[in-house]
Amino acid sequence: MGDRGKILSMSTQEPSVSENALSGFIRAAGVILAISYPVLALSAGVRSIYQLFLKEGVTNYLPAVLSGIAAICYLLATVGFIVRKRWAWRLSVSMLAFELGMVLLIGTLSLFVPDTIGRTVWGNFGADYGYFPLIQPLLGLAWLFHSETRKVYGIGRFATETS
Repeated sequence: MGDRGKILSMSTQEPSVSENALSGFIRAAGVILAISYPVLALSAGVRSIYQLFLKEGVTNYLPAVLSGIAAICYLLATVGFIVRKRWAWRLSVSMLAFELGMVLLIGTLSLFVPDTIGRTVWGNFGADYGYFPLIQPLLGLAWLFHSETRKVYGIGRFATETS
């Protein structure tokens, strides 16, 4: 019975080890997102301001407007990575879902009508930004929906009070 106990003990520990590894990755992702989203917001915002107000000969303002919308989206998503309230979690989930949808939509359109879309943060699926605009919302949604994160925010079965 001693060997069987060891086998049972080992098999019950394996999920714990993988869960701990995943939890560590998810915690690190939260820190990375809290730093990278404001940086991306600054980058997209500066790009938008430059294209709208400083660049000469601009005839297509759509890329600048899209970059401005992206910057605002990134700032609002950042709130949920910093503020640990249920409303902030919902705001971030909404912004990340919107961002992912826009990256996919604008990225696809930029393949078919590149002159109309122009150079924007979401164009070519975020190629000008190292594809971070495509990867970050996926990582952010994974972080926000992870059980430890939901517990911190009091979301779902972890809800104890209304916020």
